[in-house]
Amino acid sequence: MAASGGMNALRILLIEDEARLANSVKQGLVEDGFAVEIAGSAEAAEPIIAHGALDLIVLDIGLPGKSGLELLREMRAAGNQTPVLILTARGTLEERVAGLDSGSDDYLAKPFAFAELVARIKALARRPRTAVSAILKVGDLEFDTVKRRAKIGEHNLNLSPKEKMLLELLMRNAGQVVTRDMIAETVWDSNYNSLTNLIEVFVNRLRQKIDPRADRSLIVTVRGVGYTMRAE
Repeated sequence: MAASGGMNALRILLIEDEARLANSVKQGLVEDGFAVEIAGSAEAAEPIIAHGALDLIVLDIGLPGKSGLELLREMRAAGNQTPVLILTARGTLEERVAGLDSGSDDYLAKPFAFAELVARIKALARRPRTAVSAILKVGDLEFDTVKRRAKIGEHNLNLSPKEKMLLELLMRNAGQVVTRDMIAETVWDSNYNSLTNLIEVFVNRLRQKIDPRADRSLIVTVRGVGYTMRAE
């Protein structure tokens, strides 16, 4: 059977503990041509994931027992790069960032339009499947996006959660300008007060932890715009 749009049937694992919602979503996806299996918990999903042959996972965060984010982090740490779409009632900016930081490929908050869910699934299915390293590297600086640990050489850095979010944003965009607006939206929420110097304080604090004795800082200020990390 082929999914609509000429796409071969995709095997999807739906990890959702609300049985009524899970069955409703499964029915709609099956009618759209997808092959769908349901797991009501992370523990029930683990043997299915271990068996492989999945094209995509639709994952709820608020599961009984092990959370969806814990399951996702474990998957990525084990090298499993199956595309994951987080589907959850937790829709704040910080929670979306946490989901993406844990290794998800997309994020859809409940309540949602079923047509949008299908569109996002198809978009993820069209992406090329390439292995993505969990370790970001710029020179001697490394950041493990799964374990949320940063180090320079063999020296571990003691960073706050927001400093880690800021560092990851700069490292993922090394060699490119990261604007103040990008930092505010990613590290803080929509209530960020642009009249404060909070971003400058965090950037300077991060600089001191990364290269306190360096003559040439990795983080460069782009006056009037934002910051960039040297791609070294």
